[in-house]
Amino acid sequence: MIKFGTGGWRAVIGDEFTRANIQLLAKAMSDKMKAEHVEKEGIVIGYDRRFLSKEAVKWACEGFAAEGISVLFVNRSSPTPLIMYYVEKHSMHYGMMVTASHNPAIYNGFKVFTYGGRDANEEQTLDIETYATAIEASGEPISYIDYADVKAQGLVKEFNPINEYLDNIIAHIDMKAIRDSGLHVVLDPMYGVSQVALKTILLTARCEIDLIHEAHDTLFGRRMPAPSEESLSELCTYVREMECDLGIATDGDADRLGVIDDTGKYLQANDILVLLYYYLLKYKGWRGPVVRNVATTHVLDRMAASFGEKCYEVPVGFKHISSKMEESGAILGGESSGGLTVRGHINGKDGIYAAMLLIEMVAVTGKKLSELSREIKDKYGETCMLEYSFSFSPRRKEELRSLLFMDMQLPDLEEPIDHVSYLDGVKVYFKNGGWIIARFSGTEPLLRIFCEMESREEGQKQCDKFRELLDL
Repeated sequence: MIKFGTGGWRAVIGDEFTRANIQLLAKAMSDKMKAEHVEKEGIVIGYDRRFLSKEAVKWACEGFAAEGISVLFVNRSSPTPLIMYYVEKHSMHYGMMVTASHNPAIYNGFKVFTYGGRDANEEQTLDIETYATAIEASGEPISYIDYADVKAQGLVKEFNPINEYLDNIIAHIDMKAIRDSGLHVVLDPMYGVSQVALKTILLTARCEIDLIHEAHDTLFGRRMPAPSEESLSELCTYVREMECDLGIATDGDADRLGVIDDTGKYLQANDILVLLYYYLLKYKGWRGPVVRNVATTHVLDRMAASFGEKCYEVPVGFKHISSKMEESGAILGGESSGGLTVRGHINGKDGIYAAMLLIEMVAVTGKKLSELSREIKDKYGETCMLEYSFSFSPRRKEELRSLLFMDMQLPDLEEPIDHVSYLDGVKVYFKNGGWIIARFSGTEPLLRIFCEMESREEGQKQCDKFRELLDL
């Protein structure tokens, strides 16, 4: 019942996300911590604004307490990167966050973080699954202690380390440049958890701030809590009508970022990555490679090469990005779904830090986002990224998997092919620099197709050919 994907364990509330399974997860984590002799240091757990998130932390505390493991409970809805930061800075072996990130409102889940504040890798999550399976197979009941008793016994400590996290971000950002710029910024937390952090930092920097969608709504305004062009239409309109310098949005747990430029145009996550890498290299004078996943823009490759640097490609899953960054000394790592991190900060996604770095960029350069985007396109050319998602039945998934990865069938794409990779899904690299990939999502029952070409027409043609082959 406990199965981890690329972004933690996520399940439908009332189906697999239940009190029993949460206490099973706590027992499995406890067994793992005891086997590794780190149980005495305890674990830190936070939660977002999803339905049952706070209750889920309490249920987990009840399970950990029965195993004699203490919990540091962040007792305010908090950004995921806050928990990652705390695990890293306090040298803890484990932390957990109750969230389903950008999934639909019917989902909730747990992310697990390991030493250094990193997303748990496949080996770690497989361990957890193995412990959970063994517990279920034993047939023995899982023990727990009522939360009120856990608290009375001192096995849980409720606290809020938000100031420590915010001070760290402020120390890494050019606050004077932002303060001197007099920027007008509108924030859209998407009913999630970023508003306190971003509002506090921006007020400290004397920015003019407006907020939309800041209320607590477990249905996320009946929209996906993901910063996509569709979900941020109101933010686009607000920026245009109120003549703001930029709009900032974060997903449900604030580890992903969405941006609206000064003209009210939605910037894709790929655009944000390119802008920030360009800023770090040209304006801040940093040097180092960049890391992206297989479904992220190759403009990063061109930019890196122009500065004498390298771009590394890894599978989807931020744990692969943070691992490669550590190995290569990269200064930036990110993915087309909106997550990124910068060297010197935490070893995972942080939409709040990324937002502040982007605002710093506007302040330091004295240029609008639209101007900086045009500057980059003039240097590195324009591309068009297309993305499609398709749902399927379990039986259909096996048919698609067999066709793509056993039979290794490809459509007649017409465009000359340079090579094909099966690193994560099936990715076709064209000789003209474009590419297309089909892969199964690690967080939802979806098949995703991404394509980057010089024009929308060319990209659409390649996507259509894959759809025809797969009968989607």
